[in-house]
Amino acid sequence: MALPAFLDPLKHRTYRRLWAATTMSSLGTLIQAVGAAWLMTSLTPSQTMVSLVQASNTLPIMAFSLIAGALADTHNRRRILILAQMAMVLASAGLAIAAWTGGLTPWLLLGFTFLIGCGSALYNPSWQASMGDVVPRSDLHAAVSLNSLSFNMMRSVGPAAGGLIVAVAGPASAFVINMVLTLPLIRELVRWQPDYPRSDLPPEDIGPAIGAGLRYMLMSPALLKVLLRGAIFGTAAVATLALLPLVARQTMQGTALTYGILLGTFGLGAIGGGVANSWLKRHMSNEAVIRLACAGYALALLILGWTDAMVLASLALLVAGACWVMALALFNVTVQLSTPRWVVGRAISFYQTATFGGMALGAWLWGSIAEAHGLSGAFVLAAVLLAAGGLLGLWLPLSAFPEGDLDPLGRFRTPTPMIDIKPRSGPIMVMIDYDIGLADTPHFLALMRERRRIRLRDGARHWTLMRDIERPETWIEKYHVPTWVDYVRHNQRRTTADADNLNQLNALHRGTQGPLRVHRLIERQTVPLTDDLPPVATGPIDI
Repeated sequence: MALPAFLDPLKHRTYRRLWAATTMSSLGTLIQAVGAAWLMTSLTPSQTMVSLVQASNTLPIMAFSLIAGALADTHNRRRILILAQMAMVLASAGLAIAAWTGGLTPWLLLGFTFLIGCGSALYNPSWQASMGDVVPRSDLHAAVSLNSLSFNMMRSVGPAAGGLIVAVAGPASAFVINMVLTLPLIRELVRWQPDYPRSDLPPEDIGPAIGAGLRYMLMSPALLKVLLRGAIFGTAAVATLALLPLVARQTMQGTALTYGILLGTFGLGAIGGGVANSWLKRHMSNEAVIRLACAGYALALLILGWTDAMVLASLALLVAGACWVMALALFNVTVQLSTPRWVVGRAISFYQTATFGGMALGAWLWGSIAEAHGLSGAFVLAAVLLAAGGLLGLWLPLSAFPEGDLDPLGRFRTPTPMIDIKPRSGPIMVMIDYDIGLADTPHFLALMRERRRIRLRDGARHWTLMRDIERPETWIEKYHVPTWVDYVRHNQRRTTADADNLNQLNALHRGTQGPLRVHRLIERQTVPLTDDLPPVATGPIDI
């Protein structure tokens, strides 16, 4: 019997093994999260401190995700994944020891959860970017949805198991179990041998790499919409996770097991959302899915703020969990499918910075509002923000998945310099001559507007288009790159989807000397440091 379409990535052996190990690690993460959140309610009565447990997990993702994304694109992703997991294991060990010895304070607990969050911040961009290394592009949407599904499968049982473990054996046991369940993932990452493309170019430095990623995002309107919509959704939707321990303890008058059951219900709803994603992809536009998710989640928050009945709260959490996965999985897939491989880690990191930054802000915001105005007031305001995020789609709708091929074009051949050029030599100026018929000028200018966006997106600077005053058919495209290696890297970033623009420009070019003529120039400083021109006369001059 054929598998459902959303299970297609499991046909790939490497993905299947990594997915299974990740599922076990997610179970440990959720058990630990329950232990940390519930332990904080025992250490302090402050509602703000309780909500900061969630913030301490998400704040590092906002703070360090950009660096992690740059590392994911410029270094070996597999090694980064192993290093991040080992760091989280060590942080969990320290948390367990502090809890067992009785030396844990509220701020120390936040410090350890912050360190674990730093490991997640390093891990996530490389893991998300690795999906394109594990499964083909056709299975990427299903792979991202399955990743969310696996986490939320564990969310449906992990919190309840964590609540039971905390109630029976104490929070320290939850931290130890997380360490143990992480080890299979480290083993599978060590065994995995991805076939990364080889490059003769040196890796980009972190600063320029982040700058290149920022340039790409700024020149990609579809991705900017995702960043804004994701930040709003994350800020509002995190109210559920940040305030749920208080709902369990104060509204429901429950125990750690109550909290675990409520969080498990949220995860059960998320499983439904993950399964539904495949159907939604076929029958609804991306924007319609986001609006549905915002509306459903807003309704769930209103119910959570109004009821003290366990049944109603559980039904609301089922809806919230489904909407959570519907929105976040779609945002994630849009980023990955809209981004070429050379910058995908950085694009994901910018998305995560926006979304998890919103979550960190929201966790603090809703905790502070709950402390000042009660849980109901915080949930109502979060619902209003979610509704506003859905209505924003009237002006900034989420785009459909791009159809173009974002694999490297592969046409560029590095020219052989006839002078002594080192990789760091520069600046380099590039000029390209076009001979365009007067009747083709409007079409040419339209193509060059797109050309400008492609050039700047891939790393060019100071792009200009010039026209010869004496020969109106002659146009010159000019741009700069800092060094020779940047010039080579800039051309290697060109994707198959960009080829259409170049092909049309070549078709318009009427040059009698053959194809487009490219001038590659290096700036040489010949003006002396001191001015050797004769002084300018200041007195009267006879003309």
